[in-house]
Amino acid sequence: MNKIRPIILALAVVLAGFLAYGFLTLPKAQPADAEGFSAERVVKDIEFISKEHHSVAHPQERARVREYLVERLYGLGADTVRLYEYDSLVGPKNRHVEYVFDAKNILAEFAPENATDETSYLMFVAHYDSRYSHPMPKRDTVWSYGAADDGYGVGVILETVDQALKQHSDWNQGVKVLFTDAEEVGMMGMTAIWENNREVFDNVGLMINLEARGPYGPALLFETCPGNEKLLDLYGSTSKYHYTYSLTTVVYTFMPNFTDFTIVKDEIPGVNFSTITDVNHYHTDKDNFSNVNPNSIQHYGEQVLPLAMEYLTNPEYADKDYFRAEEDTVNFTIPGLGLFNFSKLTYKIINYVLILLFLLMFALEVVRGRIKSAGAVFKNSAVLLGCAIGVLVVGELVAYVCASIAGAKFKLFGTVQGVQFDNAAMIVSAVAIFVCSVAVYWFGRCRAARSTSSSMRASASASAVSAYIYKNLYAALTLVCVLSAVLLFALGENMMFFIPFVCAVAAIILYHLTSLKVWIPIAIAVILLHVFSFYFALSMALTIGAFGAVMMLAFFDFMVLIPLADLYLLSKKK
Repeated sequence: MNKIRPIILALAVVLAGFLAYGFLTLPKAQPADAEGFSAERVVKDIEFISKEHHSVAHPQERARVREYLVERLYGLGADTVRLYEYDSLVGPKNRHVEYVFDAKNILAEFAPENATDETSYLMFVAHYDSRYSHPMPKRDTVWSYGAADDGYGVGVILETVDQALKQHSDWNQGVKVLFTDAEEVGMMGMTAIWENNREVFDNVGLMINLEARGPYGPALLFETCPGNEKLLDLYGSTSKYHYTYSLTTVVYTFMPNFTDFTIVKDEIPGVNFSTITDVNHYHTDKDNFSNVNPNSIQHYGEQVLPLAMEYLTNPEYADKDYFRAEEDTVNFTIPGLGLFNFSKLTYKIINYVLILLFLLMFALEVVRGRIKSAGAVFKNSAVLLGCAIGVLVVGELVAYVCASIAGAKFKLFGTVQGVQFDNAAMIVSAVAIFVCSVAVYWFGRCRAARSTSSSMRASASASAVSAYIYKNLYAALTLVCVLSAVLLFALGENMMFFIPFVCAVAAIILYHLTSLKVWIPIAIAVILLHVFSFYFALSMALTIGAFGAVMMLAFFDFMVLIPLADLYLLSKKK
């Protein structure tokens, strides 16, 4: 074994971890005297907004927040600030309590200097009410202070508009700010204004909705309108701090959470941002000012402000229907490498070419003798699939045990709230499954090395080890290839399989063509960038209730990474 290769491999793993978790790829909070977007200025707004509970059950406190926001909007120089009031709304029952309340939406307009009746507008949307009473396991009913949900959204909008107004003379489009009321009781404020005052939206060409499902972590662009092709082009060309996966739009449709954007997304082009960490702060008394995270707030701003400025200043977007498109894109972010955005046709072609290359490569490996038996590879693929199902079951058992210990209600593949140690439990379990996977692989490797007669040369043992590596690597890639094709056909999305598949196949091809093994740690690093970032986001979004599903997906990556790393560390090319 080349002595430097383990060091290079370890560095690749560590660097991937640092990049994936934002140590080098996410912005740091800017101070209050910063020239550009400042999270610290946003924090000052949130401090007032989250001072008291201000849900639909707290009309006086909610009124104080509303008055503060109206004053702030006038202070920014709004041309008009109007209230849209809706009386005697009836919210959903919560522990047999039925809320009856008045809702008041706030609408402010900032027109460009050359405004006409045909001027298009960017509409920012966030809700200013906090969550009403929320039952918690082993605790009394709690009330949120709305610091993150949706103090983040409201504060980021105020700061973004303030920064955008510095270039007001360059605007070709205008800004509307809509702070909705009663979002937490079924988006009733947005529903009311959409149904009763549709004219408010007539000239809106783009909507940016800001939410928060927890105070920590990166701000994820987790949802777009249908036909997002032009929108993703705009997003991709502005911020350098992209964080999005088109798959999350698919996942979000299966989740029990909705936002104001849900009401209008089929009619108005737009994007939806939110933090997603962690669910135990969501809608509870932990959503308070002491848990505000300026770095997360800064990440909102570094994505939203450049996007808004491009829209406001570029005359190309004067047509309010500019962003209406027929096609969605397939997109994903790899930390440090940026946003990858493909048309669906291009993405399918890349997949088809990749599958054909893999099949050709597989056939050549059989002919050249690196793979002794194609049947053994297929058998191993079936075994790996069975193991993956076992990992799924184990992961859900871990989730069930954790929920039982915490006294939380367990929902199979559903949102589980109230397990305060869920992150630690998931990390420990993931590490344990990875260690077990390595141990089982290593046991098989040692058995393969011992299978040759002791009287034979050492090269025979090395050849047996090489055959073992290739058999396991191609078994994993074969399984990933099949699953990737199935998902592509069923959903048009297979990013979680596509990235490890394309990286591993490309690394093996380049290795055989150039005899350079450096391609392998590069592929491993890219796969790990994907694994660390995407599965973190997925586990935070789905919570520990879906831990088994997340671990099963990660297990497929483990099965590619382990033999790929072994191939890199193997002393001689076979």
